[in-house]
Amino acid sequence: MDDFGKVDVFTGASDIGQGADTVIAQIVAEEIGITVEDVNVIHNDTDVCPWDVGVHASRTTFVAGNSALYAARKMKAKLLEIISKVLEVPEDDIVIKNGVAYSKSNPEKSVPLARAIRRAHFTRGGCMLMAEHFYDPNNENLDKEFKGNLSAAYAYGTHGVEVEVDTETGKVKILKYVAAHDVGRAINPLLLEGQIYGGVLQGIGYALSERMIYEGGYLKNGNFLDYKILTVRDVVPVETVIVETDEKEGPFGAKGIGEPGLVPTAPAIANAIYDAIGVRIKDLPITPEKILRALKEKSSPK
Repeated sequence: MDDFGKVDVFTGASDIGQGADTVIAQIVAEEIGITVEDVNVIHNDTDVCPWDVGVHASRTTFVAGNSALYAARKMKAKLLEIISKVLEVPEDDIVIKNGVAYSKSNPEKSVPLARAIRRAHFTRGGCMLMAEHFYDPNNENLDKEFKGNLSAAYAYGTHGVEVEVDTETGKVKILKYVAAHDVGRAINPLLLEGQIYGGVLQGIGYALSERMIYEGGYLKNGNFLDYKILTVRDVVPVETVIVETDEKEGPFGAKGIGEPGLVPTAPAIANAIYDAIGVRIKDLPITPEKILRALKEKSSPK
């Protein structure tokens, strides 16, 4: 924390578009009592940032978020010790909000964080305000029999989809899609919904169009012209249902939401197709050709 009351957060967790920087900044700001604008998140620079295992497994909000939370908590403890001397009040009587510290029992006693920090920096025997934390989840690695409890928290979700299937062409049209997810505490609902939208749309491509074609060991459709990834014209309306719970291990009760938006999508679509036309297709993607073939086999006498 510098002497203007602004915090630099050095993290190994990379923001690849999912909004991790914003969530980490929110967690730190909330814990210390400053604004999000006063938090600068620095990542990807291996010369100065700590190691991180990677952005995967819906772990960034949970693991990097917990690291940021506990580091911020340590920082706040140092701040309270300094402010207690400045305001001449006990530490448990101090509230920090929007970068200003004041006494709960006597709110007229207050001091901007920046002023209190400068007093700590520019006194004899002063020090820099720094804190760090390595979060190690309370989990159990798999044993030789592949038994254990790999995660400290688990995500839950369910998807419902309504489809229309053209039995003459085999084309599937998604009419309605609903995705409900238990996310723990929604730290940033807008980013959270964006994660679910992205997961669902990726899952639709996985279910209906995306496949890698190999011939003689060579990939034949290694470009976005021949590999049928969804485009903006293929986007379907998605209704999200955010179910908030309190995950005791998560930062402010939060859980991850990276992969969960994708996982149920293909099974939900396959089940909807089965409900519509009575054929069960388990080989992805479920292309029009596969649907027509399945319908033909269904109607053929055995």
